Amino acid sequence: MFRALLLEQDDEGVVTNRIATLDEADLPAGDVLVDVEYSTVNYKDGLAIKNRNRVVRSFPMVPGIDFAGVVAQSSHGDFVAGDRVVLNGWGVGESHWGGFAQKARVSGDWLVALPDTFSTQQAMAVGTAGYTSMLAVLALEEHDITPDRGPIVVTGSSGGVGSTAIAILGQLGYEVVASTGRPAEADYLRSLGAADVIDRAELSGESPPLAKARWAGAVDAVGSTTLANILAATRDNGCVAACGLAQGVDLPTTVMPFILRGVTLAGINSVTVPRIRRQLCWERLGTDLDPDKLAGMTTVEPLDALPRLADEILAGRIRGRVVIDVNA
Repeated sequence: MFRALLLEQDDEGVVTNRIATLDEADLPAGDVLVDVEYSTVNYKDGLAIKNRNRVVRSFPMVPGIDFAGVVAQSSHGDFVAGDRVVLNGWGVGESHWGGFAQKARVSGDWLVALPDTFSTQQAMAVGTAGYTSMLAVLALEEHDITPDRGPIVVTGSSGGVGSTAIAILGQLGYEVVASTGRPAEADYLRSLGAADVIDRAELSGESPPLAKARWAGAVDAVGSTTLANILAATRDNGCVAACGLAQGVDLPTTVMPFILRGVTLAGINSVTVPRIRRQLCWERLGTDLDPDKLAGMTTVEPLDALPRLADEILAGRIRGRVVIDVNA
């Protein structure tokens, strides 16, 4: 038997959540059974728990798009009992039971062996948010956006993706400009590595086709007019890594940044990334993310705090990363 946050839908379509005690026999199919030690809270998890945007379409469901733990049983050729593993994405917590539980059964193809540089708690302090940040940084590097090219703007900077991106970029020597709607977090953002902090209002209004060139690149977790303004103000041959939609799914821009300045818009999909690239991300996180800064942006909460945390992350009140101790 094990505890989990369970989402259920009644005959009238009303979705509720509760901490339930389940049996291993209740778990979905998979060739690896994992004793989960930690999970984490992402924006998508908040949407799932509160039944927004139809993130979850089949019930009952255990949400949680991340987990880290130890293999209990395996018939997969790459994993044996006792291996430490991490999972991000692959529809886990949306269409397949996820990480807000003490046990998970999944396909071994979705797992990555956890590098020795991380504890399972640290892995979930990184989580999908931090792993997405690393994917975004790789995209900038692969488009030759080096520190000498100029500043990088990071939006949604107080959240999980933004905080981790700032810490990674700062560690790598980039000049980072943090965009935030919470000016009280300026000292926190500078402690992570931001050289400058701007009000998100500078980027949230209607965008011109082109604006004064300001940044060599960007990591954007916001979308909508914010992303349009960033594109309009990106320097020649710059790159913008887009990985979120906190402001909206629309993109009211023109082709001008792309055909007059050669700007690249790199989409970051963290869900179905091949394992070899996932492993690269985790290896790079082990060298490019200061563990002290990671600890400074992380809080730990128990499983039953999830409904409250879902409200907070959707309201934009979460700072940094929240790790869930599923056994607390």
